[in-house]
Amino acid sequence: MLFRRRIQGLLTDSIIDLVPVYLGEVDKEYGFGEVKEWKITLHGRLREIGRISLRMGEGPGIYYFGHIGYHIDPPWRGHRYARRACELLRTELNRSGKSSVVITTDVDNIASQKTCLGIGAVLERIVDVPVVYQKRWSLSARKCRYVWKLGKEYGQI
Repeated sequence: MLFRRRIQGLLTDSIIDLVPVYLGEVDKEYGFGEVKEWKITLHGRLREIGRISLRMGEGPGIYYFGHIGYHIDPPWRGHRYARRACELLRTELNRSGKSSVVITTDVDNIASQKTCLGIGAVLERIVDVPVVYQKRWSLSARKCRYVWKLGKEYGQI
């Protein structure tokens, strides 16, 4: 089934669409700031194949969660859809004025690490996650922190 109307805020590259599903502010204590979320669909389709979120804050939670979080449902993995979804957020990020953002991955999530490298993000370090974050959000004990520099000077737009 194809979309019959234009969805405000839809981002597309003609392979996948990012359909907005949430906008708000969550957990002020941890500094996530404004949070935007999109479902990832194949272009022109309604079926969700994953999600991507963007946290605009700069608080302590961003250090372990990152600005961008994504997942692709198992049947749809291996097609670089997460990478495409990140690239689609570039316009949104440039509009925000950020010069770089952080993406964190689990140390054993090779696919997510490949996504980070594929968009040009650089591994900054591997960090131990405080127990309070592990318990509150069921995070892994260690995270890889990737920094993605944005803008023309980094050869990507």
